[in-house]
Amino acid sequence: MDPLTHALASYALKRAAFPRLSRSGTLAMVIGGTIADLDLLSNYFSPSGYLAFYRSYLHSLAAAILFSLIVSLAFLRRKAAGSNPISPATVFKAAFAAALLHLLMDACQSAGVELFWPFSTRRFALDWVARVDLWILMILLAGVFLPLLSGLVTEEIGAKSKGPRGRTGAFLALAAVILYLVARFALHASALTTLESRTYRGESPRRVAAFAEPGSPFRWHGTVETESALHDVELEVGPGANFDPDSAVTSYKPEGSPALDAARNSSVARSFLQVARFPKATVENTPQGFHVILRDFPYTRDASSGCPVEAVIDADPSGKILSQELDWDPAHRQFWWK
Repeated sequence: MDPLTHALASYALKRAAFPRLSRSGTLAMVIGGTIADLDLLSNYFSPSGYLAFYRSYLHSLAAAILFSLIVSLAFLRRKAAGSNPISPATVFKAAFAAALLHLLMDACQSAGVELFWPFSTRRFALDWVARVDLWILMILLAGVFLPLLSGLVTEEIGAKSKGPRGRTGAFLALAAVILYLVARFALHASALTTLESRTYRGESPRRVAAFAEPGSPFRWHGTVETESALHDVELEVGPGANFDPDSAVTSYKPEGSPALDAARNSSVARSFLQVARFPKATVENTPQGFHVILRDFPYTRDASSGCPVEAVIDADPSGKILSQELDWDPAHRQFWWK
């Protein structure tokens, strides 16, 4: 999710579960619920820095615990400087709850998160929602700001409010987000079933994925891998939806060769393949041998659903690596902030 959505979700969680938290405790909770997105700055690092940092170290349970401890210690120093009825333990629980909410929301996307780093580099990606989901954003905005307006009206007419202001609205917003994610889960399962039930250019699917579109929850972006090709296709799910597998854009895999095998076993390729969901190789003949580029398919997909880095390897006819590097994929970079 984008940082604004995470900040709103953290604030809604504060109102619903920790309504008595002080202003400094609320700030600590919002920081704990958004600080993992500092790895967005890796977009301005080198390609290797991006592969190493984006959705990895900071998006882990270990980092969530560490950040929650840090903000709790900062709160403890603030408490020592003045009176504050909220304990640092409560601040830790609140910040850790916000950090966990951040990880769970990002796990519902396609980029994935390394929850169990440093013990495992496996990425968890459910593919239910897009990087910026307008529906979740609108639900949280309504849950946070409508109770504020209601409270102002209540104060204006002199009525007394019962309980902490905005708690009911926050509960309803978080419940609506959960119901929305459940609906996304069902629609995603339907999209996968549709993709798996068809043939593509006469071949059956070996692996499929359905990526969420940011607008309608009924529109999905499908990627299908068959024996000889990768297919990029748009589809809709729901009552009356039709799907034509022949509308897929097909990209055929290159034939196997010693150069391609050597390229895939290179150090830069291993780093790339750890992140890319559907790697696709392009092999060109050169005077020295072969020029191999590994990119994440499809090339025009939103960067949040794919890897904006490509691996470039040159090899001689026998498969000996002559040069290798990671570079930015220009087709993905142009979509990064959209």
